[in-house]
Amino acid sequence: MKRLFAAFVGVAFVAGSIGAALAQSPTTSAPGTPTEKKPAADKMDKSAKKPSTKTAVGTVKSASPDSIVVAGKEKGKEAEWTFAVDDKTKVKKAGKDSTAKDIAAGDKVTVRYMDHDGKATAMNVNVSAAKKAEGKPAAEKK
Repeated sequence: MKRLFAAFVGVAFVAGSIGAALAQSPTTSAPGTPTEKKPAADKMDKSAKKPSTKTAVGTVKSASPDSIVVAGKEKGKEAEWTFAVDDKTKVKKAGKDSTAKDIAAGDKVTVRYMDHDGKATAMNVNVSAAKKAEGKPAAEKK
């Protein structure tokens, strides 16, 4: 009787294990039925649509509400970039939110930009804080 019970428990365990394994395996469709697969071209289109960001560091030569011209170095050579500025461009001057109107010629900037249809569009413009000519403040007397 014990052997019969042990055999029954063993068969139940094996059947349960097989059932659990089959439940986790991917299902296959019958021959001739269409399966839904996304073509690889869709994945490539998504990656191609999202251009990479680039960074330029330099000095502003000229600025207007819709563009900035920056002179700097790229790969060790002198370079000049013209960036389009739009309403999505975030401008920070001395760590505070600002606008493109506040950028002036001579400002040191770091521009993060993307190329859109051959046109460099600024995403973020960070204007460095100007150094005070006064130097360190005098120590207070006691």
